[in-house]
Amino acid sequence: MSSSPHPTSNTLRQKIVSGSVTLLSGSALVTVINLGYNISVAKFLGPQSFGQATVVYTILTLISAITLSFQILSAKTVAKQGSLEEKIAVYHYLHRASWIWSIFAGCLLFAFRQNITSYLRLPGSTLVILLAVGAAFYIPLGCRRGYVQGAYGFRRLATNQVLEGGTRLGGSLLAIGLGFGVEGVVAANAAAMVAAWFSISPGRAERVASPLRLQETIPELTQAMVFFAGQVLINNSDIVLVKHFFPSKTAGIYAAVAMVGRVIFSFSNAVVNSMFPIVAGSREQDRKSLALISTSLLLVLAIGVAMIITLRLIPASLWAVLFGAGFRLPGVHTLPYLLSLYAASTVIYSLSAVVIAYEMSYKISGANWVQLLFSGLVIAGISRFHASLTEVIMVQVVLMLALLVAVALPFVWATLRHSHLPAASPSSNLRFIRRVSEDEVIGEFLKGDFEHSAYAEYHARAEALVFSADYYNQAENMRRRALLFMRHGSLWRELPADTHWYEVSIKESDFSHIRVFPRAHWRKITNGSFEFSKVMERTRDSLYERNSMFFEKIAAIRYRMRKPGALSGTVLLIGTDEASPLTVLDGNHRFVAAALEGRTHQLKFLCGLTPKMVRCCWYRTNIVTLGKYAKNLARNVINRPNNELAELFQGSEIASE
Repeated sequence: MSSSPHPTSNTLRQKIVSGSVTLLSGSALVTVINLGYNISVAKFLGPQSFGQATVVYTILTLISAITLSFQILSAKTVAKQGSLEEKIAVYHYLHRASWIWSIFAGCLLFAFRQNITSYLRLPGSTLVILLAVGAAFYIPLGCRRGYVQGAYGFRRLATNQVLEGGTRLGGSLLAIGLGFGVEGVVAANAAAMVAAWFSISPGRAERVASPLRLQETIPELTQAMVFFAGQVLINNSDIVLVKHFFPSKTAGIYAAVAMVGRVIFSFSNAVVNSMFPIVAGSREQDRKSLALISTSLLLVLAIGVAMIITLRLIPASLWAVLFGAGFRLPGVHTLPYLLSLYAASTVIYSLSAVVIAYEMSYKISGANWVQLLFSGLVIAGISRFHASLTEVIMVQVVLMLALLVAVALPFVWATLRHSHLPAASPSSNLRFIRRVSEDEVIGEFLKGDFEHSAYAEYHARAEALVFSADYYNQAENMRRRALLFMRHGSLWRELPADTHWYEVSIKESDFSHIRVFPRAHWRKITNGSFEFSKVMERTRDSLYERNSMFFEKIAAIRYRMRKPGALSGTVLLIGTDEASPLTVLDGNHRFVAAALEGRTHQLKFLCGLTPKMVRCCWYRTNIVTLGKYAKNLARNVINRPNNELAELFQGSEIASE
């Protein structure tokens, strides 16, 4: 098998467009439902009660910062898993955590119900209590939707969103018809969350241990929460502030205007939701080509411009018919003007959200902190300038333009810098033979290292375990791992948990894209470089320097290779993807010797790939990765590999020999 496990850039663009069309179709239907909901509630309740229902729902939307954080984290981690069992495992891990957060959020709302009621001028605390019930299911709902999104189940995700909107609309109309008023509407919103959660349970699969580690989820979850905290504040804080600063009727009119922003953002979010898991699982060269982000930006811009023009052209009289006479605005700044202006602000922000989400899909991005800063500026700006609804919206337009510049310029600058770097040639792409398990990689690593004196007491007892390995035997795999960790535990623990291993073939044309293991004695050989080609060149020129143990070792390996039928062992490589530079993790000497002899075909090459490899000090050595290595060393200082080996070998055949 020589094909790459990754799709091409064109295929990924098609997936984004296809997924976006599916989610846009769902969003269009949800928009129609939500429009019916807003028009019906506004018409039957009037501006004052409509404003109350909207501001309560806005609080739930503020809580969605946590909901969407779990959704995006679930989507990203699920998309990177290779099997259904692993996808289900990471989902269960995150779903349990989401329930802890949801219970905490619900209790917090209940505890501060009187304070919230007073600040928002609500008729009673019952509305906040109903909101707390909805919040308890809303956060785990995000986790379930993230699983479906990460598994590319875009149609199922869209269906669930339609179900939520339909339940909200139907329940609200029923509640109003029965005379429950605004309390019934809020109860219908809570019921919609519960119904959506029950309807999107993942399928069943064999339970396996989650490949996620707590220390890996914390940075990702923190990044997601910062991103969505900023996003939710930008999209919803204005409604809360207007409800506080303006009379109830004016706040109700503004809630109707803000509804349009939510519609536009839901459309742009459909594009982001399809883009995010696809980019998360893509290769670095596909991301550098900008094909994926340009497709997403053009889709959002086209949708936004069409909405702005449409809203500006719809006459004010039609909105009065839809919402009721109470929603008329006197003066030059009529409802169509405010609607189109608010739409422009939302479109500008949506473009920023695409850029930030694109970066977040493959790395820990700093742009989300910039967005959070601007969300604070929006709150401060509206608090300072709120003489009219037009002034409130203009504050947001100006700040959203500034945010777009602030996040787009660094992204464009980084892209231009990368465009001047030499691109990897097509011949540098790896040729994949098969997928291999981590247990097999550990076994091959141990074979090449087992002659070391540190294993002297195990040479006789564990020879069969090492050289006649059964990788389907979990007890043997645990013993081999324990043996390897005697010498290389600190090395192996630095590798990201989501590293996928493959057997690959390496040609001479690939040498220029490979680096030796970053250790001091290799730097001395090549005067500061770790490039494999330079190591070869220096070694070839110094083969007869007998005062160096390094060159003597290379010569000895070359001699053994010349024997008929000789196999030269395994070389372990690590990298971010198949087209980026690789680093030799183990087997530097045998690789150099085989390359000098022209016998690399006698080696087995195993390569571990993950975008997170940039956080590993063996692949990229800097202050951050070395600090992470030092922290892990301190954490594992009390480990006793010899004691673990004794326990694992106790009662086994090896121990009885």
